[in-house]
Amino acid sequence: MNTPTQSFAAIFSLLLLSCMQCHAQLSATFYDNTCPNALNTIRTSIRQAISSERRMAASLIRLHFHDCFVQGCDASILLDETPSIESEKTALPNLGSARGFGIIEDAKREVEKICPEVVSCADILTVAARDASAAVGGPSWTVKLGRRDSTTASKTLAETDLPGPFDPLNRLISSFASKGLSIRDMVALSGAHTIGQAQCFLFRDRIYGNGTDIDAGFASTRKRQCPQEGENGNLAPLDLVTPNQFDNNYFKNLIQKKGLLQSDQVLFNGGSTDNIVSEYSNSPRAFSSDFAAAMIKMGDISPLTGQNGIIRKVCGSVN
Repeated sequence: MNTPTQSFAAIFSLLLLSCMQCHAQLSATFYDNTCPNALNTIRTSIRQAISSERRMAASLIRLHFHDCFVQGCDASILLDETPSIESEKTALPNLGSARGFGIIEDAKREVEKICPEVVSCADILTVAARDASAAVGGPSWTVKLGRRDSTTASKTLAETDLPGPFDPLNRLISSFASKGLSIRDMVALSGAHTIGQAQCFLFRDRIYGNGTDIDAGFASTRKRQCPQEGENGNLAPLDLVTPNQFDNNYFKNLIQKKGLLQSDQVLFNGGSTDNIVSEYSNSPRAFSSDFAAAMIKMGDISPLTGQNGIIRKVCGSVN
């Protein structure tokens, strides 16, 4: 008779095997024969979009993250509302803040011109996140390809599985762990907040709370654009120092108690992640390489491969 330990080991090795099989089907060379110009075409499209609006880099990275944490990296976040699909776009973490959908559609349209119905929207979004990082001075990495697109979306999962801006550290850690991402991955991925902006209502409590975990001068600067009442949608840069440059200033800000969101500052507030934040603040190279590695891992979350899923012709709808 199996002991509980043996049973657990057997289950774990089965899980590992199924995970390895799903990863084995993703490969950097997936489109080499079927659409050799796919990656160049996507890059041109993404670079154009970011040169028109630099903030779009942050939006595309966030879009990929919000896709992968809900049903895996399957482009479910791109699906529009229909009688049979409850769109993730209307979920609270995405409503009025997720953006870049048109940019992904533009890239898809260009790819469809050269290779109709070959390259998935899920892969285009994954590649776009990498190209976005590189376009604003962040790391680049080799993207594994071969994901297919979902025919469903889940507004419900989008409201439960995405980490939130008010989450305490233990909730952030467990949220990332449930997707197979380590504490180090979580801190590195949070560093994407070196670019992008947040709306006033998401940091109002923090800047008016007179907490010991916020620099008073920083709070007073942020109050100018974020009154106690109204102006909920007013934007502030997540990194006040170099808001459009992908660098390690985000971590330096945390050490100075200048994290904009509560979920940023909890990474450096006497907890288990302080040492990782310190390391990244001292070493741009360590942050860069860990960010790239964590993005690759995130891109591996539950992809649809082989005969699963479809290749959408248009990213916003099922064929």
